[in-house]
Amino acid sequence: MRRTLDALYLTSGVLAALFLMLIAVSILAQIAGRAMGGVIDATEFSGFCMAASTFLGLAYALRGGAHVRVGLLIEALPAHWRRRLESFVCAFSAGILGWLAWCAGTYTLQSYEFGDLSPGLIAAPLWIPQVGMTLGLIVMTIALVDEFWRLARHGHATYIDNDAGSLE
Repeated sequence: MRRTLDALYLTSGVLAALFLMLIAVSILAQIAGRAMGGVIDATEFSGFCMAASTFLGLAYALRGGAHVRVGLLIEALPAHWRRRLESFVCAFSAGILGWLAWCAGTYTLQSYEFGDLSPGLIAAPLWIPQVGMTLGLIVMTIALVDEFWRLARHGHATYIDNDAGSLE
């Protein structure tokens, strides 16, 4: 199970990086188009890629300890209280993100059913960019439940072990 989850987080991170590369490609295409006297409008496409990259990168960043955390209170607590607070935060966050994933999934499904199109020059079906957001939220929820489980079993979370800015 551990390998599967780690592969899921890595795949999500790789997809996030891929969407960042697509942003770079679209910008280069715009520059090349202007240099050759043409107009290539990839602003909307870049926005879709940025949303997908942001949401798909959430779980990978969590596992790497790259999320911003306010450790002032947590670091001042004794170990047993720190573990309880971290567990509460993971469980609470998983609940909120699970709900957001459900709402995003419902919204994505409705966009697909109604045939919603983007309002820009390229009338793209809106469900396509919304899938990246929904998948990112689902994977992040899984990662938070995974971290909660690690805290319950081992007493520490992966994001704490990998935190580059930790004072410990």
